[in-house]
Amino acid sequence: MNARAAVFIACSLDGFIARPDGDIGWLNEASAGLPEGEDCGYGAFMAGVDAIVMGRKTFEQVLSFEGAWPYGSTPLVVLSRRPLEIPERLAGSVSQDAGAPEAIAARLAARGARKLYVDGGRTVQAFLAAGLVDEITVTLIPVLLGAGIPLFGPLERDLGLTLVSSRAYEVGFVQLVYRVGPEAGASDG
Repeated sequence: MNARAAVFIACSLDGFIARPDGDIGWLNEASAGLPEGEDCGYGAFMAGVDAIVMGRKTFEQVLSFEGAWPYGSTPLVVLSRRPLEIPERLAGSVSQDAGAPEAIAARLAARGARKLYVDGGRTVQAFLAAGLVDEITVTLIPVLLGAGIPLFGPLERDLGLTLVSSRAYEVGFVQLVYRVGPEAGASDG
């Protein structure tokens, strides 16, 4: 049995996760307006995550952040076909894999992982196309970028979503949580 994947991500109102060059300064600026201690549910989400899978560009972006490594000792797999330099301080928890999403999910499940946090545009798209994503949490940021790296890409077929919850934050963020599946339907709450 494969581990199942969940997405927890922010995007501009027009559906971009970063500017065309990968810059997320607009997101950092918007997040600075959140009240102290407000993480928009990220801490609770991460408490249920057994492993993380992200693309190389996302990994490099995270490495550039100031402060402590944000994922602690949670195992993290970086998707990349090119050699990857993993900082020595992260060698115990970060690995590289060039396999298909199904193979990666199966390997992580064999190691005991049941819930994967999938991050990065291409990685999210690949796991969605493979049918491995069960839940998508998208926080819409009140900004229009006009161009950039899209959250979603082409799919071979329509993918039904069921709204599980929605929440509006005082700073204008709107968070939507969807269950992924063929049955689109009414909200649970």
